[in-house]
Amino acid sequence: MEISSSPADTKVTLRRISALTVCEICDLSETLSQQQRDKVADNAMSIAEAHFSDNAWFRAIYAGETPIGFIMLHIGADHDDGIDCPGAFLWRLMIAGPHQGNGYGQQAIALVIRDLKARGFKELHVSYGLGAGSPQGFYKQLGFVPTGEMYDHEVEAILKFES
Repeated sequence: MEISSSPADTKVTLRRISALTVCEICDLSETLSQQQRDKVADNAMSIAEAHFSDNAWFRAIYAGETPIGFIMLHIGADHDDGIDCPGAFLWRLMIAGPHQGNGYGQQAIALVIRDLKARGFKELHVSYGLGAGSPQGFYKQLGFVPTGEMYDHEVEAILKFES
């Protein structure tokens, strides 16, 4: 998957994480502010959780040949994972601190939505914490709308799209 993005028309891609790249992807969590780290699990924890879930899908986010982030979905409800969402749930998204504000997160979400649409999905769920370091503005800008429900002490929001 790839799509043109900013800056300088760098291509954003979602790539499998391998034994050769896992440390580099895990280290990206260290680039977040403490406030952001309080809102999203470290990539190492996310990768570990994904390996114990039958419903997780995850990728590293690259800008050109530079790893800049991590994205993870959960497809289908699974109470063993603690996720009660029957559809597609954006479980984790992080863009490394030095790469934030360049549109990379938006481009990664666009790639995921393109894939979900091809698979017949019509919406993507997410939850986020409020306060300092909250990604609320980012998700609102993308069109996510709060459902009025809370999900494990976080605001639940949904993005509806046509398949």
